[in-house]
Amino acid sequence: MLDHPAPHPLPTAPHRTASEPPQPSTAALARLAGAWRHTREALQQRIPLDAIAALARFALAATFWRSGQTKVEGLAIDFIEGHFTLGWPRLSENAVALFRDEYQLPLLPPELAATLAATGEHLLPLLLLAGLGTRFAALGLLGMTAVIQLFVYPGAYPTHGVWAAALLLLIARGPGRCSLDAVLGWERPPR
Repeated sequence: MLDHPAPHPLPTAPHRTASEPPQPSTAALARLAGAWRHTREALQQRIPLDAIAALARFALAATFWRSGQTKVEGLAIDFIEGHFTLGWPRLSENAVALFRDEYQLPLLPPELAATLAATGEHLLPLLLLAGLGTRFAALGLLGMTAVIQLFVYPGAYPTHGVWAAALLLLIARGPGRCSLDAVLGWERPPR
């Protein structure tokens, strides 16, 4: 009988209990982080801030403009649905009733609150859409959003949170190059 040395035992993995999940290796985590960084950078190059800011400006302007249109009579402009009634805008009685009976803002009489809301919901969206005084307009709409959230519709925080996030983006990063602010030299392109 030939005498052979005993084979070396195979290396074994450290003993784990059944409840312990397997631990990823540091190299695998580094590869995953690198892949994510590459994907993020590719998306940032393909979706420029200018496009995001333009979309935010348009969507927010449309939202507030349409709300403002419900508060006035004599002027109706809706480019998307094609409704146009040109005339001198005046505050509707329904708007005053809404502020008196439903919204009931503290410290402001309903006539003044309705007038301020209707004016803000028409003027600020126009500025936002044109990209003129964008940070100012966004700040004004953010203030209106806060009032709506705190005093009018506190249960609508998911919607108001989205508005606030888009408005904060415009306040922090500006309107983008496709704006009157940029054309007039009031804004520098983001880095």
